[in-house]
Amino acid sequence: MTTTRGSQSPHRVGVVVFDGVKLLDVAGPSEVFSEANRIGTHYELVLCSVGGAEVTSSTGLRIPVDEDAASAGLGFDTLLVMGGDRLPTHPISTELRDAVNAMSARSGRVCSICTGAFILAAAGRLNGRRATTHWRHTQLLRDAYPGVTVEPDAIFVRDGRTFTSAGVTAGIDLALALLEDDHGEAIARQVAQSLVVFLQRPGGQSQFSPTLQGPRPHTSALRAVFDAVAADPAAEHSIPTLAAQAALSPRHLTRLFQEELGTTPARYVDAVRFDSAKAALDTGYSVRGAAERAGYGSPETLRRAFVSRLGVSPRAYQQRFRSAQRPDATNTTAD
Repeated sequence: MTTTRGSQSPHRVGVVVFDGVKLLDVAGPSEVFSEANRIGTHYELVLCSVGGAEVTSSTGLRIPVDEDAASAGLGFDTLLVMGGDRLPTHPISTELRDAVNAMSARSGRVCSICTGAFILAAAGRLNGRRATTHWRHTQLLRDAYPGVTVEPDAIFVRDGRTFTSAGVTAGIDLALALLEDDHGEAIARQVAQSLVVFLQRPGGQSQFSPTLQGPRPHTSALRAVFDAVAADPAAEHSIPTLAAQAALSPRHLTRLFQEELGTTPARYVDAVRFDSAKAALDTGYSVRGAAERAGYGSPETLRRAFVSRLGVSPRAYQQRFRSAQRPDATNTTAD
């Protein structure tokens, strides 16, 4: 049933919503398809909820609904299952799970936006498939549904006719990709330009997430090492130096890092320095200034770290996320 180029028959897009649905998850992809309609495509958006009643979004705004998800008999060319803040940590209702499962079986493409992946997973639609979700919840998705191969850095993942996207605005990226599949790159690019977004966003979603997460270590010696590295990322933090600060042997320190944190002292120092460099760039430091502040030997070393971790250069990252310009933030530094 997928709409072909030049076809006048509508391409039906089912949009599954529920109380607490993330409003931008709904609005972002909907705007992509609506904008495409202004330049000649024919997408028909159909909002569905269990029971067919209007729902209240994450912002408190009410969303009217067109059909009862449980009895949407025709199916859709594309089914979009939206996300919500409660989905990763609260039970998904049997009614919503079963309705999405039935709708998926009758639809051409099945897609989730952000944490909507948890609904597809609960419905069994991601078993044996690759998928992603918001970076904050990728580990939880992996733990809760071991049959799903989670790709934590992807903006969106395509596995056959099943698509999953990362957090919130990644739904726009996914909708543009679907539009390109249906009508070609030229129309997708025109819509992206109209909405002032990337047609294909550079880098993965890790560029939006903090590198360091999780609780502080239990061992007081490791906490002292944590504090020392965080206080001055650019200082000398070799394993012998850190071990001396913790009053431990290098071997004992390395063993504690592995047991409590699942990493090595060197990788931890690298992560702190990377976060420090990101924070410096966010506040307007030049690439050279961020490299010096974080303990990288040169701007080129920092550039290699950014490309390796995020798929973008420090300059490209800064152009998207910088909040202010500092006096040392010149335009002559290598990226």
